[in-house]
Amino acid sequence: MNDFPRMDGKICLVTGATSGIGLAAASALAALGAEVAVVGRNPAKTERVAAKIRAESGNARVEAFLADFADLEQVRRLAAAVHERFEHLDVLVNNAGAFFLRREMTPYGVEKTFLVNHLAAFLLTNLLLERLRAAPAARVVNVSSVAHRSAVLDLEDLAFSRGYSGMKAYARSKLANILFTRELARREAGTALTVNALHPGVVATGIWKAGFAPVDRLAQWGMARFALTPEEGADTLLYLATSPEVAGVSGKYFVKRKPVMPSEAARDDALARRLWEVSERLTGLASAKEGGQVSA
Repeated sequence: MNDFPRMDGKICLVTGATSGIGLAAASALAALGAEVAVVGRNPAKTERVAAKIRAESGNARVEAFLADFADLEQVRRLAAAVHERFEHLDVLVNNAGAFFLRREMTPYGVEKTFLVNHLAAFLLTNLLLERLRAAPAARVVNVSSVAHRSAVLDLEDLAFSRGYSGMKAYARSKLANILFTRELARREAGTALTVNALHPGVVATGIWKAGFAPVDRLAQWGMARFALTPEEGADTLLYLATSPEVAGVSGKYFVKRKPVMPSEAARDDALARRLWEVSERLTGLASAKEGGQVSA
């Protein structure tokens, strides 16, 4: 952590912060002096994690916030709580994610992986733009994956009614993360707000415990032997959140602290704009804009 700058006076929000990469990142940011909003689904667990980070970092400015990203109403309540608590936000880390082996439909007309991994983060970020723009030079950090390289995004079938597999759905959501990053960067060009995406590496976290029963033992052995720790996986995330080396850099995809060319689909700016428009409609932001209501 010695090569990360101090974050005293900065306010950071980390989603999916009760385990894995999110927990490692929230803990590190608190140790660097930032005020940290820890977002989780389970009230008791989230408060325990916040208390643990406070104790281990010696930083009392760590608070628990709640939202299940499978429920967009909870995302809206989270944004409203952040608006009420903070006047500005310096760093937003969109880390919360999930993997579902079997297809699950949602009330929003999309399957659950796309909802949790893309739509919820899209909605939260848009609802917090006012607070991000109020900071001197805010940063949005989106956790994507190298899995995006195999993805095809069919905007006409976001329910994934044809040819579903858990890995295809996951890869597609990670492609959406990068397309969202590029389009937000385009929209915020000329402002102090930056947004970047990253691949954290293959990390031993709980996201992959979603039903690989036939190969569980082999997968667990492989993870234990070869995967990065959550702390190692959080390195590029923390670099993007804190380093002066990437001040002003926006719309990029990073691997091991270096900007890397993402897949051809991830560089399709027309697709990025279409995804944004579809996401606005699915989350209700489009109708809110028409009515003049775009904040939490």
